[in-house]
Amino acid sequence: MTIQAISAVAKSEMMIRKPVSTVFNAFIDPLVTCKFWFTKGSGLLKEGVEVTWTWENYNVSIPVTVKKIIPEKLIEIEWGNRDETTNVIWSFRKLSDDSTFVSIVNSGFTGDNEKILAQVRDSTEGFALVLAGLKAYLEHGIQLNLVADRFPEGL
Repeated sequence: MTIQAISAVAKSEMMIRKPVSTVFNAFIDPLVTCKFWFTKGSGLLKEGVEVTWTWENYNVSIPVTVKKIIPEKLIEIEWGNRDETTNVIWSFRKLSDDSTFVSIVNSGFTGDNEKILAQVRDSTEGFALVLAGLKAYLEHGIQLNLVADRFPEGL
């Protein structure tokens, strides 16, 4: 039996004490995103554009196709290797002039139960680290290197 991809989603959420424009831009602009997530991005996220995100420390690059952008509200992408892409949606909700609630949902996982559950677990964990790193960077100017240090060399 296989889990239906529609019911298997990874979700991570966090309040960030910064204006929605600042938080939204942190995911649009790779010069900011590289401070808390990947090490290099090939360009700004723009609707209909394909970019590449790279984690140089892991020697991994992933193609990202931007499906939809609603400024300061939503970013939707498809990412992954051509055989196994998934969808990611960031939703941004203004809580006050200086706080934003970010929700990240990753869906479209395929495979047998074990593979899907592993992907959901890994994605949930990964996006929780991304949001924690974002929070530390935007609120306190600290680069925690959470993603970079998740899988240290030699383990």
